[in-house]
Amino acid sequence: MASCGGRGGQCHQSHCQRSEEDGGAGEETRERVASLSVAGDSPTSSATGDGALERCTKCGETVTAAAPRAINGLCAACFRAYLFGKFKLAVTTNAMISPTDNILVAFSGGPASRIALQFVHEMQCISLKNWDASKSQALPVFGVGVAFIDESAISIGPLHEMNKVIAQIRSIVSTLSPAHKELHIAPLENICSMSSNDGRIRLNELLDSVTDATGKEDFMKYLRMLTLQKIALDNGYSKLLLGSCTSTIACHVISATVKGQGYSLPGDVQYVDARWEVPVVLPLRDCTAEDLNKLCHLDGLELLQLIKRPSDSINSLVSSFVARLRDENPSRERTIVRTAEKLRPFCFNKFVENTYHEFVPSRLRCKFQNINNSETALSEVLCPLCGSPLSEPEVQSLRNIQEKTQTPVEKFTAHCCQSCSFQILPKGAESLQQFYTVLPQSVTLRVTGGTSDHSQLGELIDDCLLVDDDDDDDDGGGT
Repeated sequence: MASCGGRGGQCHQSHCQRSEEDGGAGEETRERVASLSVAGDSPTSSATGDGALERCTKCGETVTAAAPRAINGLCAACFRAYLFGKFKLAVTTNAMISPTDNILVAFSGGPASRIALQFVHEMQCISLKNWDASKSQALPVFGVGVAFIDESAISIGPLHEMNKVIAQIRSIVSTLSPAHKELHIAPLENICSMSSNDGRIRLNELLDSVTDATGKEDFMKYLRMLTLQKIALDNGYSKLLLGSCTSTIACHVISATVKGQGYSLPGDVQYVDARWEVPVVLPLRDCTAEDLNKLCHLDGLELLQLIKRPSDSINSLVSSFVARLRDENPSRERTIVRTAEKLRPFCFNKFVENTYHEFVPSRLRCKFQNINNSETALSEVLCPLCGSPLSEPEVQSLRNIQEKTQTPVEKFTAHCCQSCSFQILPKGAESLQQFYTVLPQSVTLRVTGGTSDHSQLGELIDDCLLVDDDDDDDDGGGT
């Protein structure tokens, strides 16, 4: 059996085996490979009497006439090992998963989240095998759960379609064995109220009050994150894993720039985002949507077909723009993300707790410790709606407003970033008051129960602002 180039030359997954005995499975795989389109010819291709042949640039295996093109110059097994290697490298070098963790995978049914779930499952299987083979069995095996958000309350599709989707998800998760994975299906309206009817009313009232199409999309994204955080907190998960890939992040980079969110952008494009109570990790950040789609097709992974609401928002426009760039040059998405990486991240983009770097190789531990918390104190003042760190001018403005007597609504709006104030918050005083009334309690508590305390916030802001030179004070005192 030829090596696929993954996991030290051995692959323990059934679809990577190249035995002559499984001719049916092999034929099916070759058909999938043949149906995948790849731009450009490989320099290693050669012509014979049997037709065009192409040799894998990694393992050297020749692809037969039944599958005349390799995938990005790789055979099917090496292409899969290539993507899994990217995923595993991101996980290990950024301490995303430790043996004591309990990981919640956000599952939407698309290619990215499907691959993320599959790769996490395979890493868990490897850990389980290592644990069984270990004599001491000192290190535990990390746990995995799956979360799906039911948006039928605001969906344009019929209810029976969502019930069909949920049944598909249960089937997908049930096939991921060994190691049981708990499935959590949470209606989006539960973030507003645990009562189904009341939650639907409050959710629709919230969304109806946001008139801007872009603001409504962004607000729904924030509500999804709050729902995932609630699932993770209620069920004892230590990390939240999202399937955000290079293509998704590239779109976010451009749209955030257009919407004036440049200051907070560095915090959104890193591998780790620990500003939330349950830290968020992005292990697929270096994989493009095109590659993930190909792998789903190659492995025959079941995807969900959800009806999407048509939109004319900035986000939709940017997605179309990035898609055109990708058609012209597939590397454009990676270029956009690599450019954004050069921005200075915030302190919450690294794990600073000792427990996170105990399981990281010693040569990499310097990335996760000895972080000076005073370097990014501004990032601790977060927008209660989107969680973005406030810029220095926004913090100064907040300090001025904080000194005045104000209502809870005024306090809340003062803490919101400029982007949310412009795109999400209603303009009229009465509309704003009603919007604040139906907001989820987890959002309003960020101000009334968090850093909005006058004394604590004042001390925090004082640390962030520039102070006069000590020499000036001394000169003033001596005259």
